[in-house]
Amino acid sequence: MRKIKYKKGKKLQPYNLEYTGIHKTKDSEMQLFVYDDLNLEEYEDFKVSNLDNYIEKQKTNWVNIHGLNNVEWLKSIGNYFKIDNFMLADILNTTRRTKLEESHEFLFFNIKSLLPAEHSDNISVEQISFLIKDGVLISFQEKRSDFFTHIRERIRTHSGLVREKKADYLLYILLDAIMENFYITLENEEDKVEELINLTKKSVDPIILEKIEKHRDNFNFLKRSIIPLRDSLYDIKSVKDDNIFNAMESDTFSFFSRLHQKSLELLEQIESDMGSLESASNFFFSAQTHKMNEIMKTLTIVSAIFIPLTFIVGVYGMNFENLPELKYQYGYHIVMGIMLLIVMGMIIYFKKRRWF
Repeated sequence: MRKIKYKKGKKLQPYNLEYTGIHKTKDSEMQLFVYDDLNLEEYEDFKVSNLDNYIEKQKTNWVNIHGLNNVEWLKSIGNYFKIDNFMLADILNTTRRTKLEESHEFLFFNIKSLLPAEHSDNISVEQISFLIKDGVLISFQEKRSDFFTHIRERIRTHSGLVREKKADYLLYILLDAIMENFYITLENEEDKVEELINLTKKSVDPIILEKIEKHRDNFNFLKRSIIPLRDSLYDIKSVKDDNIFNAMESDTFSFFSRLHQKSLELLEQIESDMGSLESASNFFFSAQTHKMNEIMKTLTIVSAIFIPLTFIVGVYGMNFENLPELKYQYGYHIVMGIMLLIVMGMIIYFKKRRWF
């Protein structure tokens, strides 16, 4: 049974950048939203060198990047925004844990987005990184996906607070969208666990135990993914107290507190689900033991019935010359009748004692 875990990453030097993910055939693309409460501009398919023509410091700028396999292109983006190689290495190395790094100039955050794999009990993983610098939010995705489709529509249709807020609020709703994937994954696991619990009540097939262990691994993987996220969200909401990073508005910290609370709720739910899975595992072993006991009881009853019959057969199977009833005309029928009466009597006795 294959255990789901983070892949062991290569020991890469910061000056030797390399994408370690699996989406190596995805094209690298860049999308830019520039907006405020009154205006919105959306750009695609433009060169990094033209960013100066589009980014407006007085507005919120969201640079969304899909595809990380074009390292040289990402280096040019890093040079434009003055992102050091250590941070680019964290963006490209998808085996790293969730991480938060902050200073007066920037806030860097990466997170693992989890979703159920199609037609499989596995969990698909994608690393997404965020960088807020100089009022610009840059997001790095391994591939084009629909995680943020509804957020783009909210920006386009001026729905909610997103157009009224700055890049820090945009980071909040992007993280919230990713955390919704955790709920989807957890709900999918819970549905499958419920099916397993029902199945353990009907069957003791060993494949059920393999599935239980598989989902136990999935829950442990979810837990290992959420714990560093919980810690990072706590650090973000604590930035308000130390004044290290100055690009977040004071009223935005309450939103990150909500995300932190969601992470705690997810961990509590995972603990509860793992308890249910443990109960299913115990029930499976109990059912298997009960079935084995029933088999042993049946075999014991059969053996007990045949013990006196074997004794009678053994006695009359002895080759003594003067064995009583040996030449009696009805001896065979009498002995068979006695054996039948013994069987019937033992069955009635066992029935009365409720042994079967």
